Amino acid sequence: MPRPRGRKRAAAAAEEEDAATRGRGKRVKASPKPETEAEYFPEKRNLEDLWLSAFPVGTEWENIDKIKEFNWNFENLEKALEEGGELYEKTVYLFGSTEPQLLGVNGESKIVLIPIVVAFCILLMLIVFWFYRLSRIDSLKTKIFTLGCTQRRSALRHLKTERVKLFDYCMPYYMPLNPPENEDDTVINILYPFEPPIFCEFNWEMDDYEDFADEKVREEGLPEDEREKMKEFLKEKVRERKRELKQAKEARKKAIDDMDPKIKEAFENIQCYKFYPVKTLDTPDVSNVKARYINRYYRNAHHLM
Repeated sequence: MPRPRGRKRAAAAAEEEDAATRGRGKRVKASPKPETEAEYFPEKRNLEDLWLSAFPVGTEWENIDKIKEFNWNFENLEKALEEGGELYEKTVYLFGSTEPQLLGVNGESKIVLIPIVVAFCILLMLIVFWFYRLSRIDSLKTKIFTLGCTQRRSALRHLKTERVKLFDYCMPYYMPLNPPENEDDTVINILYPFEPPIFCEFNWEMDDYEDFADEKVREEGLPEDEREKMKEFLKEKVRERKRELKQAKEARKKAIDDMDPKIKEAFENIQCYKFYPVKTLDTPDVSNVKARYINRYYRNAHHLM
């Protein structure tokens, strides 16, 4: 049988137990973590990036990235292609381009490369390098084709200057019934093969071969022994251009004469739409610089959007 504790020992043990209990304190229940508010991202529109897929024809390679300097918005193009829009349920071909304009940006005047998109509707299937755009909306009945470029930008450093210039100065065109504006133009673009190459314009009705070559010697640093070579080069380019114009005129006349009546009707009823970016809070206002003119082949758009 265990021996009972004395009063003093029992009191001391009780005091120690009470002190230990006071030292531990009460367990505090942790407050629940506040719920993290979900971050909101605006829903991506179905055709929001369509304008970017249309290659900006005629834009210098070194300037292509400037198109993304601003967050341009082509919601007007998107609405035109969707149900209720002017281009809904049609076959539409798109190509891009750029127009440098002096605009107000943050209170200052600045040259801005404005992207534009040209859409044209024709009742024909064009056999060229057009890429079919699959819509993310199954119900979208509009057939959309964009003009693309297969040249990789990484390969540009291996191209000769003359080849790069072909990309800078190219422009889309179709076989119109009317002759292009420059059919009787006497101005030709010259890229004289020198180092660095000399780019200039020569008007065979207004410019004199001798005076033109002298000017390039004085102002462009062309060596004296290149003077006669440049004159012969100019004459040959003029002869080539005159042959091209004559052949083009004859070929167009024959093509129109031999054209199927339905195809001819399709060309007569072609409709061109020119789209500029819409005004937003973070983009310059382009409303004062809009123009119907596209290029010397398409001339003026029927509809300015």
